[in-house]
Amino acid sequence: MATETQLRWPTYLDTARLPYPFCPGCSHGLVLDKLNEALVRLQLDPRQVVIVSDIGCSGLSDQYFVTNAFHGLHGRSVTYASGIKLANPDLKVIVIMGDGGAGIGGHHLINAARRNIGITVLLLDNFNFGMTGGQHSVTTPHGATTATTRLGNLEYPLDLCGIVAASGGAMVVRATAFDPELTDWIAEAIAGEGFAFFDIWELCTAYFVPSNRLTRRGLESAMAERGLTRGIVHREQRAEYSRAYRELVATLAGQRPLPVQALPKRYESPVRTKTHIVIAGAAGQKIRSTATTLGRAGVMAGLWATQRDDYPVTVQTGHSVSEVILSPEEIRYTGIPSPDLMLVLAPEGLKVTRRTVHQLRPDARLYIRSDLLPVETEAQVVPLDLTRAGKKDQAMMALAVLVRDTELLPIEALREAVSLGQRPEVAQENLAALEAGLALLG
Repeated sequence: MATETQLRWPTYLDTARLPYPFCPGCSHGLVLDKLNEALVRLQLDPRQVVIVSDIGCSGLSDQYFVTNAFHGLHGRSVTYASGIKLANPDLKVIVIMGDGGAGIGGHHLINAARRNIGITVLLLDNFNFGMTGGQHSVTTPHGATTATTRLGNLEYPLDLCGIVAASGGAMVVRATAFDPELTDWIAEAIAGEGFAFFDIWELCTAYFVPSNRLTRRGLESAMAERGLTRGIVHREQRAEYSRAYRELVATLAGQRPLPVQALPKRYESPVRTKTHIVIAGAAGQKIRSTATTLGRAGVMAGLWATQRDDYPVTVQTGHSVSEVILSPEEIRYTGIPSPDLMLVLAPEGLKVTRRTVHQLRPDARLYIRSDLLPVETEAQVVPLDLTRAGKKDQAMMALAVLVRDTELLPIEALREAVSLGQRPEVAQENLAALEAGLALLG
């Protein structure tokens, strides 16, 4: 058996961030240590692991691991994790959440189990909302004293394991943070394919323990008093949803499941530093598809690319804004504090990005439809006369001007990217708009 020094990943914890920030005696750290032990045992590539969390003390956990992480709204961690797994079934997705989040987003828990989506949920159950002052939760025992049940809890706790088992979860475990087998169970769940759920009973030393005199042995006694068993309480073999879905679609299409295909590198880009681009316009202007074309062209020119879109819930009305980052190095932060290049193509886009336009640096370039001028900015302003262009052509025309003017990418890369993933007739329309944009430069 390999020693720790022989392991490729002897730990998955970011030791520079330790120690954990939890209260003295809090059980959260014990569970995180056991999760780390399970990951070390499995030796998974950290880039293939995603830890998802939400609000609460448990939500502080993901930052202490060197894996990918996603932190979101309270009670929504299971649905974020489900989306990540559906997008890439090869990822190992682990949820760290609290009993507060289980109460707020319980329907996500039920439906992820029902679908058997292949994620592992570690629910750190300390019977109260520990981060916000010790209010009672859906797992607070009957009669317990909390900040909101000073005379004793009238409600009865949910049996979360029973609910998940009845919903069809593949592996359901009830444990305490002190169980020596917990590492084994977590490793088994992560290595498996189906939905795995752990209800891990803990001690909240800040609020619940002082009010209820709960101890480590008291956790086991409380289980016994409720007639609950410890360990693996349910197993079920079913197809894992994210893979089954892909196989079904492939079967219906008469094809075998296809792997994700990388865009080939055919061109060279002069970009040597991370470059932030914002395209702001209106619904119906092809803002998002134009941004996607830019990202594809960047990848084919050997760059990393990300895209973030912002638009209202309405259809064919309102603003449409896309943020694209191109970089010769891997992009680990997708926010854009201040764009280097910006396209503004409609009043709707200008309205929601006016502050960004105003704060552009003097070395930034603003390509803007001339009828939207004047604007208050220190950036270099490049007016675009698009009065004769159709609404659907303006974004591609403006992008062609930007790419040629800045020499951001080879124009041939942009031309090829236009045709990828588009119906032939749509590709022809976009290519015509690209050439019309280049003609603006003379």
